[in-house]
Amino acid sequence: MTKKETPKANNDGEWLFGLHTVQAILKTSGSKVQEIRVQKGRDDHRLKKILNLAEQQDILVTWVLRSDLDLLADGRHQGVAALCQGADVQDENYLFELLEHLVGPPFLLVLDGVTDPHNLGACLRSADAAGVQAVIVPKDNSVGITPTVQKVACGAAETVPLIVVTNLSRTLKQLQQQGLWIVGTAGETEQLVYDVDLKGPLVLVMGAEEKGLRRLTREYCDLLVKLPMAGSVSSLNVSVATGICLFEAVRQRQ
Repeated sequence: MTKKETPKANNDGEWLFGLHTVQAILKTSGSKVQEIRVQKGRDDHRLKKILNLAEQQDILVTWVLRSDLDLLADGRHQGVAALCQGADVQDENYLFELLEHLVGPPFLLVLDGVTDPHNLGACLRSADAAGVQAVIVPKDNSVGITPTVQKVACGAAETVPLIVVTNLSRTLKQLQQQGLWIVGTAGETEQLVYDVDLKGPLVLVMGAEEKGLRRLTREYCDLLVKLPMAGSVSSLNVSVATGICLFEAVRQRQ
């Protein structure tokens, strides 16, 4: 393992921070990690796991002062940072090539206008856990892959394809033509997500944090569903609602 005392400048890639995040990226996409910086004097069990993974993959480890990491990190870094290549973003061509080679019914997630990176990261993490084959977002009015998205996703940004489409309505129509069932979420509908069949070729469509699904997106949904809300709040955070809906589909599909 190579160790240096002075951090080097590098303008390529993005810095990810935190023990769990760095360990996850090393496990899922170690080839994208260019360098790891570790706070001098840090020596604990969780850090040793990261150092072992870095050594196994011949990744440069640089030991630095805490103040050096403070300059890099926008938030808590827990004494470790990783310089990584950005996660890959795909287009419509990738989506339809993916569908041609799937084994089993498609299971896709569409996020219509999700602009908060924490929400996108959490949705990617849930999508990975649920076995979703791809997450689709519109090119406009949607957050892309950022360091915050990668940190919250804990490796899922590298394992679940994020597909950016120019015209979401057109993409939904093309998916319908290929036999996929488009199920959107809307608080004002009467149909509960628990009462519909989610076992077949499925596209689950979730709306933006405040506005929900756009009008054109709704028009291309075969069915609109909602979650039951028994308390005083009118809606859930989009990442929470996404997780619930995805795992209702998982329950049915198993």
